[in-house]
Amino acid sequence: MGELEDLTTLVRAATPLLVIETVDEQRVVECFRHVIAQSLRPLWRWTLTDGLRRLDFAAETESVAPDATTTLDAIRAAEAAGIYLMFDFHPFLRYAMSQRLLREIVQRERSAAHTLVLVGAKIELPDELEALALRVPLSLPDLKELAGIMRGEAVAWQREQGRKLEVDNEAARTIVRNLLGLTAPDARRIVRKLIYNDGALGQADLPVLMQSKFDLLNRSGLLHYEYATASFADIAGVSHVREWVQRRRAVFLAATPDPVLDPPKGVLLLGVQGCGKSLAAKAIAGGFGVPLVRLDFGTLYDKYQGETEKNLREALASTELLAPCVLWIDEIEKGLASGGGEDGGVSRRVLGYLLTWMAERKSKVFVVATANAVHELPAELLRKGRFDEIFFVDLPRPEVRQQIFALHLKQRKLDPTSFDLPALAAASEGFSGAEIEQAVVSALYDAAASEGGLDQPTLLTALGSTRPLSVLMAEQVEALREWARGRCVAAD
Repeated sequence: MGELEDLTTLVRAATPLLVIETVDEQRVVECFRHVIAQSLRPLWRWTLTDGLRRLDFAAETESVAPDATTTLDAIRAAEAAGIYLMFDFHPFLRYAMSQRLLREIVQRERSAAHTLVLVGAKIELPDELEALALRVPLSLPDLKELAGIMRGEAVAWQREQGRKLEVDNEAARTIVRNLLGLTAPDARRIVRKLIYNDGALGQADLPVLMQSKFDLLNRSGLLHYEYATASFADIAGVSHVREWVQRRRAVFLAATPDPVLDPPKGVLLLGVQGCGKSLAAKAIAGGFGVPLVRLDFGTLYDKYQGETEKNLREALASTELLAPCVLWIDEIEKGLASGGGEDGGVSRRVLGYLLTWMAERKSKVFVVATANAVHELPAELLRKGRFDEIFFVDLPRPEVRQQIFALHLKQRKLDPTSFDLPALAAASEGFSGAEIEQAVVSALYDAAASEGGLDQPTLLTALGSTRPLSVLMAEQVEALREWARGRCVAAD
């Protein structure tokens, strides 16, 4: 384990002050139990409830009162250089006496060469101490450790229930792989939840696992998660997107990289509003058979300097821990549109970080970006190589409009064969899929008001009273279609 070697080296080098940010305190203790086997130093633990206690002796040792000043005095007075794990000690460093005592211990003033380790979920130190501290990242459990956690919880459940746990071995291996990125306590809680839910570990547990994992990783609320993604059968059109995804599915999901084919990175979906870009994004996730994570750029921006970029880093890091998945960036132009210096350069920094991440990421995160206003997108994003392909989702053709009518009628328990679909398609020339749906909804209300069922004339009347976006904003829509002609691949 690389981190054990690193910690052992730091202790042997008499590094005076280490900082470990984690909620997994037991993992820290276990790591340092291994460290002292190599460094032969006494190991102590401090908590506010128990004070200072020796950990490497089974025999009871005299404890030191939990008072911060008394504790630091005792450490400074100790003749043998030791390792001191200080859990949640950092709040006491706001006081001048505690801060001064710690500085003197760290700087070896009338003190042995101790190693103090500050442990907490989030540790902010005064500037004077930050300069003297070394922050050490604690790695997360690997597959072997996670498998051990699962076995331990399974054995505990069987002992408690007095019966054998039903286990699908393939599903169990998938569950362990998807626990990567979690701390040991979080992984243990999820496994326990899956086991106690139905006394089994099987394929049915995977959606629950992914939802639970997402909830743990997305504490900031910057991402939106959807496991039950759409199927290409649920949407009309986008046949070229469907074929594109199917050709790349095997490479994207392969356990080992293909030596010849680069893994797919992402696509940009441009198009007229209401023509199905969002549905296509969901269907792409369904086509790959992986969860869909949506990033709303509006939630990233913060008035404080540097917070927006930090939010983006955290959101992308959480997404990578959910891999394989599809990251859907909706209306990307709203977050990356070139606005000069009006926002203090935040948009440019966000764009720069996003482009770097897109180019350098190794995880299986497929990016689907949707946009309505292509002229607001920065040129750097459209350069070849940023996305594998740029698809244009146009106003639906007559055949596709027939499919859209059939889909929405079926969803409302109506028989599409009782309607003249070609006539409806002809009457809805220039309509988007969303506008066709709203025309069906409007016709249903009209039919309900007249206390009759929905029929062809009522639906044609609703279509005739609707002015689609292609009419209301004809110039903008036509300009977008003209720009895409010859520059993008038709989605259908």
